[in-house]
Amino acid sequence: MADEQANTVLYDVSEGLATITLNRPDAMNALNTAAKVALRDALLEASADPAVRAVLLTATGRAFCVGQDLKEHVATLAATREAGDGNALSTVREHYNPIVRAITEMPKPVVAGVNGVAAGAGFGFALAADYRVVADTASFNTSFAGVALTADSGVSWTLPRLIGQTRAADLLFFPRSISAQDALELGLVNRVVPAAELADRAAEVARTLAAGPTVAYAGLKASMAYGAGHTLAEALEKEDDLQTRAGASQDHTIAVEAFLKKEKPVYLGK
Repeated sequence: MADEQANTVLYDVSEGLATITLNRPDAMNALNTAAKVALRDALLEASADPAVRAVLLTATGRAFCVGQDLKEHVATLAATREAGDGNALSTVREHYNPIVRAITEMPKPVVAGVNGVAAGAGFGFALAADYRVVADTASFNTSFAGVALTADSGVSWTLPRLIGQTRAADLLFFPRSISAQDALELGLVNRVVPAAELADRAAEVARTLAAGPTVAYAGLKASMAYGAGHTLAEALEKEDDLQTRAGASQDHTIAVEAFLKKEKPVYLGK
């Protein structure tokens, strides 16, 4: 990564866990171009690294991510209008879509440790993760309609699937701050923890997944994504294929042998 990009997103790998940290706290982790490129590249690096078995996506400061950096966006709007381009939001195709696909298609679990407000694209990134551990002081906001935009970052796909079409429409048409507790009750998040414990609790969840059966987790992600858009018969065929792969993994043999010996399995991630 270039120096500017590396400063906006921190990347660390330890004991199978890649921790990716948005690091623009003074800007509430708003997404300028450098941050978007760095986040995209960090996720792709984690996905391709066989030593990484889980990912923790989190942030520094009091916000998780407030979405697009509007200061940079205003300048982009002016430049595209002057050039007669008309596509000030090419960032959706160039950055947001690859970021969300990197999260959802990664063959290993992704945990979002949401330390503060997650709005717009930040909300979308959190929803794209497989598991969300959230500080009790955090909040969520779709934000898009508030700046006369439609949904991006996968929100049109993830949000209705998590909470239903009716509730999703309410949050999208009438953007507002949703507390961590309300998000838990709506089914948007998995766990709400005291803010002071967020870093440790989110890392604990991510480390547990990093030590787990990685091939099986990849299969679970793939089967749920596939099942969302296919018939039962098609989903059953997909399950058969994915179960065949999981059954051939070393971790499955390790798990069965450990079960018979009444021992805790130590997985290899393959």
